[in-house]
Amino acid sequence: MGAAEKLTVAPRALPEGQGVWAQTAREDAAARLSAMGMPVRRDEYWKYTNPLSLTEEVAPAAEVFSSDEAPIFDDIDTLSIVFVDGVFDADASDDLVLEGLEISRLADAAQADIHWAKDLYGVLENNGQNPVHRPLAAANTAFATDGVLIRATAKVSKPVQVTYLHKSDTSDAILHHVVRVDDGAEMTLIENGPAAARFNQVLEVDVADRAAFHHVRAQGRDHARRAVTHIFTRLGTESTFKSFTLTANGVLTRNECIMELTGDDAIAHVAGAAVGDGDFHHDDTVFITHDAENCESRQVFKKVLRNGATGVFQGKILVKEGAQKTDGYQISQALLLDGDSQFLAKPELEIYADDVACSHGSTSGAIDEDALFYLRSRGVPEAQAQNLLVLAFLGEALEEIDNDDLAAELLGRLEAWFERRSS
Repeated sequence: MGAAEKLTVAPRALPEGQGVWAQTAREDAAARLSAMGMPVRRDEYWKYTNPLSLTEEVAPAAEVFSSDEAPIFDDIDTLSIVFVDGVFDADASDDLVLEGLEISRLADAAQADIHWAKDLYGVLENNGQNPVHRPLAAANTAFATDGVLIRATAKVSKPVQVTYLHKSDTSDAILHHVVRVDDGAEMTLIENGPAAARFNQVLEVDVADRAAFHHVRAQGRDHARRAVTHIFTRLGTESTFKSFTLTANGVLTRNECIMELTGDDAIAHVAGAAVGDGDFHHDDTVFITHDAENCESRQVFKKVLRNGATGVFQGKILVKEGAQKTDGYQISQALLLDGDSQFLAKPELEIYADDVACSHGSTSGAIDEDALFYLRSRGVPEAQAQNLLVLAFLGEALEEIDNDDLAAELLGRLEAWFERRSS
């Protein structure tokens, strides 16, 4: 599509009072955005998802969901950071101090002329713009009002949890986080909550040699919300990156993950489980580049859809010349609980090395009737039997979570979600 056919960018002012490094990064991102234009349905990587409600100047209203259910991860010891409709809530947050971590707010750090984030803010996002344009990520770098900047210098004793609360029907939040995990360090980042009526988020993660980064995210549950998120990751030698996302409800969610394995013997896993009902549209778009030897990547995505819900998966593994002994695995599957729901998949492999083991698979279908009959013949009620089979189907994705406590918490929330809909 030519530039003249692109959707123009709505006028928006860059944040004021910025230091040199932040101002430069924002201006560069704004220039990239202006050249690209906003995404439209005719773009190759947006043909399954209509971006209009993510790009229009005024965010569509989203009713705030109220529930008596205890907050997710409430029983897990974490350092808590809270944003309400995209605004940092100091009273609800813990002090940003934890051994082995340096934490600051983007809103504060961006006013200084020197900060370690200057080497990363917008840099990984810019790297991820080739070969596929990601204009909503460029818009985030240019216009994000806040976020957290986290540097792990050692193995951190407990997770950092960022909670996004949604309290205004018309909130339109843009947050940008940067994480650097130094050589040999290790940390876990937890994210949860609906965030806003419309949410644009970027997470840039630089995992140095022999470092490890673990990421667990729970998106939900306000159904009318809309969100587009991007994770940009660069991995060094013998480093590890593992990310898992659970999505329940949401009229439109698009999660993009762009990973570059630049050091030998690196490991990158990204996984997700999505459960949707009715006018639910969920899009996972993943691009993994192998640019080093003896690296491993895994993509495991499962979706359960019913009452006309739509699931999308676009996943690509690019193996560059010289990236020998690459092990790339990709699986995307959907369980359709009725004839009205649909799953749209576009798996891709592009390989320029000859000593590799790469595979991909994508399937969709209904619940196994034989398995359902087996459970019912042993006295299990139909609704309960169906829920058991659905949870078993999602199990492979949940197994990608290394932390047993976090995995158990997410499994419990899934069980409750299905029980509510069964009743």
